[in-house]
Amino acid sequence: MTHPASEPGQPDATDVSEQIRRLGRRRVLEIPQMLDFHRWLDGKRLARQSCRVVGESRTGKTINCKTYSLKCKATQRPGEAPIIPVMYWHCPEKFSVTSLFVGLLKSLQYRATQGRVAELRERVYHVLQSCQVEMIIFDEAQRATPQAMSEIRDIPELLEIAVVLVGTDRLNASIRADEQVMFRFLAAYRFGRLESEELSDMTALWEEHVLQLPEPSNLTSPKAQVLLVQATRGYIGVLDQILCEAAIRALQLGQSRIELPLLKQVIKECSLSIK
Repeated sequence: MTHPASEPGQPDATDVSEQIRRLGRRRVLEIPQMLDFHRWLDGKRLARQSCRVVGESRTGKTINCKTYSLKCKATQRPGEAPIIPVMYWHCPEKFSVTSLFVGLLKSLQYRATQGRVAELRERVYHVLQSCQVEMIIFDEAQRATPQAMSEIRDIPELLEIAVVLVGTDRLNASIRADEQVMFRFLAAYRFGRLESEELSDMTALWEEHVLQLPEPSNLTSPKAQVLLVQATRGYIGVLDQILCEAAIRALQLGQSRIELPLLKQVIKECSLSIK
């Protein structure tokens, strides 16, 4: 069966669905800020120094931390325990000491997750050493109960593992409640919002490497940037949401680029400034 040729400048109808699926999938773009952050984590891991990663929601903390753990690939030889240089664990709401140890065991794919706290602790320490874990990243660490935070605090001292606490400014408030926790996690990396120039640079990277529409949308133009600065308020996660939604909408409408009226429409739906 033959398909009618597309109009000049229009996306091929046979490719539109695949392009939309691609835009809907999770993307990882190694931007300069990510590489700088990963180098910072490398230093902490090599020195076995624990630290904090703090920033508002939608500033990129989670995707940067997940990507780092994936880059530090786990390996395994037949009949031996896997070697897992970096563990990433997303903390559940109000997690307790038991859920901490059970969660770590499940992340390490260890089947025996029943027992008293003392037994679970001993088991976790043994498995962490067997897997040669060098760093554990606890995302949303502000969710920890004081008792769970005390257990996390002891891991660097007892096992020589760098522990990274990731969270919002609520994390800073929670660790100040325990002086021992505070002094063991003094080193900090802050994820901030994008300034206007950074937002323009990020938009250009997204248009070239993520959106990849048939024609340039000129999203770094002054008019488009004024809209994006106001709508995103510098949050990279919001920028990603708006640009990908606009690209998907353009493809659905048979357009080969994001026109300014369409960008305005998507921004009106996704903007943080609700009117």
